[in-house]
Amino acid sequence: MTKATDEGTVIAVQANYYWVRLRNVTSQPLLCTRRTRLKKVGQKVMVGDQVRVELPPSLLLHGRSNTAPVPMVAEGDLGAIAKVYPRRTVLERPPVANAEQICLVFALTDPPLEEWQLSRFLVQAEATGLEISLCFNKQDLVQETDVKFWGDRLAAWGYAPIIISVENRWGVEKLQEKLRSRISLMAGPSGVGKSSLINLLVPGVEQQVKNVSGKLRKGRHTTRHVELFDLPHGGLLADTPGFNQPDLAVEPAQLIHLFPEARQQLTGQECFFKDCLHRGEPDCAVGQDWERYEHYLTFLEEVLAQQNPENSRETDTGLKTKTGSDGQEYDEPKLETKKYRRHSRRQEHQELQSFCEQTDLDNLQEDWE
Repeated sequence: MTKATDEGTVIAVQANYYWVRLRNVTSQPLLCTRRTRLKKVGQKVMVGDQVRVELPPSLLLHGRSNTAPVPMVAEGDLGAIAKVYPRRTVLERPPVANAEQICLVFALTDPPLEEWQLSRFLVQAEATGLEISLCFNKQDLVQETDVKFWGDRLAAWGYAPIIISVENRWGVEKLQEKLRSRISLMAGPSGVGKSSLINLLVPGVEQQVKNVSGKLRKGRHTTRHVELFDLPHGGLLADTPGFNQPDLAVEPAQLIHLFPEARQQLTGQECFFKDCLHRGEPDCAVGQDWERYEHYLTFLEEVLAQQNPENSRETDTGLKTKTGSDGQEYDEPKLETKKYRRHSRRQEHQELQSFCEQTDLDNLQEDWE
């Protein structure tokens, strides 16, 4: 007997279960497992994947129309992902498939806008190969001269930031137009208003929003998983866990191409040395007369150190190197790993409860198969 199927988009992943937004079921997402044959061939399922789902028997599909009743998913019903369609793009951190653009959100103040942190996020976003939309929030808390200063400065970097205020909804329409009919990834440091912005862009979504820490003036991390949200005017938006220092997982020779202002200088001309790393070598096409040159040198040293960990100070001295908000490096001792720490009773109870809940879902899966 041929099983009823439908196609859809994976909007969330929880352990070995997947929430899928089906094309013909609009009332709620369907909780699914992954077919055993996909596991055997090592086929992973990611947020953003386009998939074919085998539907549970109790789920009846209706055609899309204004008069047809909205199909409902009975509580406890599980679908099964039978096929994952080829991906157009893949990101590992965060794990998202088929994303088309990255929307970087920063605050003009509270927390203060740090140029080194901003530059680092931009470089890592460039490394994904996706289109970048840069958004500056909290316009209502700064002077117009500050807005112009950062707008002109970012133009020299090769970007045209969208200035908004979530508080008074100023400029949000322009951002909505950029997100329309696309799968977009929202990222940025903590405390800049990403969760509040998603609440505004996606009416009804319940994102936890916490106040910015007054002591350190750094945002508390509020989002802990990747999830896709339906935008009212079409498109999907993924929020990602907040982080303050994204990794620079790039090759040294590739790094210079992640700076638009330097990339433009390399258009139509080449350096004298093919392995030039643009650190003052003779006849270098990039040169040193651009604002983020010091950023480039600092990031380059970090990338080179990652390729030669045996030569790093962390291995030899027990120190770890950190980069401050001004871009300067400093050392601090590494903490000893707690190898023999016992699990608390509370943690053991939580693990047992999680095991029991998963066992129930597995029984449902066996009944369905």
